Amino acid sequence: MNFYFSEFPQVKYDIKKNGKVEFLTNITLRYKILEVLKTNESGYYTYSISDGENAEDVAFNFYEDPKLSWIIFLVNNIYDPHYDWPLSYNDLIRFIRKKYGSIPEAQSTVHEYRKIIKESEVLFDGTIIPKKTYVIDETTYNTLSVNEKELISKYDYEVELNDSKRNIKLISPDNLRNILSEIREIFNG
Repeated sequence: MNFYFSEFPQVKYDIKKNGKVEFLTNITLRYKILEVLKTNESGYYTYSISDGENAEDVAFNFYEDPKLSWIIFLVNNIYDPHYDWPLSYNDLIRFIRKKYGSIPEAQSTVHEYRKIIKESEVLFDGTIIPKKTYVIDETTYNTLSVNEKELISKYDYEVELNDSKRNIKLISPDNLRNILSEIREIFNG
């Protein structure tokens, strides 16, 4: 992640308050990817992170440079690479055990009740339309038929939340070159 700051300018600062100025990286600056680029489908690819794959792996496989993992974080608004990135299965199990005491406890504790609006479906071209639900209270849940309701345990919730982090955007290599060039120009300008 230290490569993220490699193009940041240096500033003079008396960090020890002793009258001796040192050059430090100005970490208060931030890159911002234009929203128009983020919403332009031709400017990026959708990528699904495999179990155990980290950002450096993705950057190496896609950009041939693991040091560009910071651009993946930036484009996907990932601020905490440990918890905003999907955990591996083993790390997720450890996390759930630590948070809820045990897997059986997490599986037997209700997180929320949901009403099923529409079941998931697969279109003729293979596109998967996800299930549509909304959160309801327990009383309403109890009035619904079995096909209309869904109970989500703490375990299910944590797995869903982790899986929701798997699909990310990757800037196309052509756009990446332009962005990196622009960053160097701005900071070294």
